[in-house]
Amino acid sequence: MRFPTPPPYTSQRSALMAENVVVASQPLAGQAGLSMLAQGGNAVDAAIATAITLTQVEPTGCGIGSDAFAIVWDGSKLHGLNASGRSAQSWRSDRFGSATEMPYRGWDTVTVPGAVGGWVELHNKFGKLAFEKLFEPAINYAQNGFIVSPIIGKLWGLGGQELKNQPGFADHFLPNGRAPVAGERFINTDAAKTLTSIAETKGESFYRGHLAEAIAQDAAKHNSALTVEDMAANQPDWCGTISQQFDHFHLHEIPPNGQGIAACMVLGMLSHTNIRNLHPDEPQALHLMFEAMKLAFRDSAAFVADSAYMKEVAVEHLLNPDYLASRAQLIDTSKAQDFNSGSPKTGGTVCLSAADSSGMMVSFIQSNYAGFGSGVVVPGTGIHLQNRACGFTLEQGHPNQVGGSKRPFHTIIPGFLMGESGPIMAFGLMGGMMQAQGHVQMSLRTQLWKQDVQTAADAPRWRVDEGMRVSIEKSMDTRVVESLKSMGHDILVEEPDFAFGFGGAQLIHRLESGGYAGGSDPRKDGGAYGF
Repeated sequence: MRFPTPPPYTSQRSALMAENVVVASQPLAGQAGLSMLAQGGNAVDAAIATAITLTQVEPTGCGIGSDAFAIVWDGSKLHGLNASGRSAQSWRSDRFGSATEMPYRGWDTVTVPGAVGGWVELHNKFGKLAFEKLFEPAINYAQNGFIVSPIIGKLWGLGGQELKNQPGFADHFLPNGRAPVAGERFINTDAAKTLTSIAETKGESFYRGHLAEAIAQDAAKHNSALTVEDMAANQPDWCGTISQQFDHFHLHEIPPNGQGIAACMVLGMLSHTNIRNLHPDEPQALHLMFEAMKLAFRDSAAFVADSAYMKEVAVEHLLNPDYLASRAQLIDTSKAQDFNSGSPKTGGTVCLSAADSSGMMVSFIQSNYAGFGSGVVVPGTGIHLQNRACGFTLEQGHPNQVGGSKRPFHTIIPGFLMGESGPIMAFGLMGGMMQAQGHVQMSLRTQLWKQDVQTAADAPRWRVDEGMRVSIEKSMDTRVVESLKSMGHDILVEEPDFAFGFGGAQLIHRLESGGYAGGSDPRKDGGAYGF
């Protein structure tokens, strides 16, 4: 089955073309980053300012209490930053009693928030403008308020219903007893004070000052184990990247504790198939991607954890070319299967990208994980905390088993494509376990199938779920859906939920002219901005 090119996708957006570009999921945040470029800052300054502003204007996806990761092309070299926090030092698996899985909300889902440390670390290494300057837009929106955008307003209402009884949530996020709706103003004066303090102390107050004490005091009040010592021990890591080649490009990801390795594994498997001869929207191409994704997810669920704890099966085992070739051989080209994890050793948010005219490119992602994270808001600070600890498992002996001073499995991953002559694309796709799947789809659509970044973002998406279940957006051709069902896939056709089900892509592609093409997901409120 063949379809015309370009495909008839529904969005009417065009890719933005400029020499300085920021793409983000919320317009005010993207413009905050662009303003830093206009004031002489570089792409890292723009990325940090955008990220800080997102904590205020998109609190459903991130906050001051988030974790973060980044990949930076500095003009000559690629750098990877892991700014995810660790669990409380005193945590043991027996803390959770006879439970069969980690809690999903509340204080016992909170690990040390790493995003603030990430902002500081990025600025120390690459920043050009004064650190305080990067906070000005966010402080303004916190102090004087911002107008809530449509999709975020919808998500705010959904989160408010679920989280209204979590500590501090209603007092902070439900003024007058309800969530603000699109078009209403939300003011966050507590956060304005907190951001000012972080800016003035370059993060010291957050990890070793009065803000750390406030977090620890509220933790103790609710019988949480997080302490000021845990906060002070936070340290982002320049971890480099891992990568996988597919034809002319390499996909770069942050090493575990993140799920980016799964996207690398998929590309390694697909290189042993006939996917190069197929159209991106035909059933056979989708089938191959589904099956490779299932295989990669079985392995990542079994083996991926904080890299310090991946003792038996390490990254090099999972990315071993012979192993990926053997996994690819398990794919039946005509029939869907439910796979088990393999034996590789023998003998989930907001994302953004920024790029400047000097050639610097940044892929940055930060997240509270679930909408509003843990639901916990520290009184008087405007800090709402992530629920990243639910990424741990309680399975005895698993490398990702919950423990003290340990990073949990993370869903958030920045992505970066490199070619033989330099950088190709800084990108990401927020949305839980959709992210590695989205990285595969964006990489192949832009590189193998030569779609521009906006077309790739607009295209119907798929998401491998549990077992044989695959969710597909309603906009996908019904003939394709029926063909996939005939192969044995359990297809669930879903309406776009404007949340995280099919993610939110933000992409910047370097042009041969030296400028950039920016694409931003129509499933979000944001866009691409440049000059």
